[in-house]
Amino acid sequence: MGYIRYRVDVLDALKRAGISSYRIYKDKLLPQSTLQRIREGNTSVNVGSIATLCSLLHCQPGDILEYVPDEDERQPDHHQDAADA
Repeated sequence: MGYIRYRVDVLDALKRAGISSYRIYKDKLLPQSTLQRIREGNTSVNVGSIATLCSLLHCQPGDILEYVPDEDERQPDHHQDAADA
């Protein structure tokens, strides 16, 4: 099974949008634990946090995250139904 990774440096994108980590903390836009996970590159964040990031960055989830298939999934004869996933 593949994995999910960040397509962009989320904290850098927030900074470029004029949103500092301090503002996120002060305005309670995201929990500190979520900010720490993002800093570490950990994509185990909840859907609500992804929605908040999308709102702040005016983007879609696919602009922030991407699915990277593993070697088996990249092979042309690999067919897995969505129901099997």
